[in-house]
Amino acid sequence: MTAEFSLREDDLEALDAEVRFPETLPGLDALDTLDGAAAEAVQLHLDNVLPALDSLRAQSGRLAGWGVELANRLLRGQRLLAAGNGGSAAEAQHLTAELVGRFDGERAPFSAISLHAESSAVTAIANDYGFEELFARQVRAHGRSGDVLVLLSTSGQSPNLLRAAETAAKLNITTWALTGPGPNPLATACDEAVVIDALNANAQEGHLIALHAICRAFDLEVGRRGSAYWTPELGGQS
Repeated sequence: MTAEFSLREDDLEALDAEVRFPETLPGLDALDTLDGAAAEAVQLHLDNVLPALDSLRAQSGRLAGWGVELANRLLRGQRLLAAGNGGSAAEAQHLTAELVGRFDGERAPFSAISLHAESSAVTAIANDYGFEELFARQVRAHGRSGDVLVLLSTSGQSPNLLRAAETAAKLNITTWALTGPGPNPLATACDEAVVIDALNANAQEGHLIALHAICRAFDLEVGRRGSAYWTPELGGQS
């Protein structure tokens, strides 16, 4: 123990001897310039959220309609499937978590599956059938007539989402797309779409707002349908 500890001390001393601080550090003026550029970049990003909000406001009726329709379907025992790639996969999983868990009030859980979230199935399908079949094969496995498939993509061009939309159409599964600026292939391929006219990052932020808006309408409709599905006790929102 002692010898090992001494070795570590020696190593640290040797390492310390090699560390040299730079002879000069950036001046305050240079740091101020860097901070100013960063602040300007952040402000520009925040300003670019406004077009995304404007797009959503213009389509608020569709978002409300989706929430009500989703409530009607899930109350009948159908389910929601959701898919996306990268950040859009995280958004898809956020939606399914709100439905299986809760949004901001106590209610019954509802069936909702994120198609990217089961790692063994995802890697097996991608390995055996190719990445373009990743979601389509799962739609065939889990989807039933009358279910809803929500597909998220800022570009609206992801081949695996387009293939999923094509598959869903053959199975009488309703498809909704959340995308960036339109027109784009995914919005065209789906039954309905909310397209957000904003930069990619801001469009993706808009997707989360859109999902919460859908959940708001969903919960309102579930509550309207009866106390068997809803209790007034409010809880925290994820």
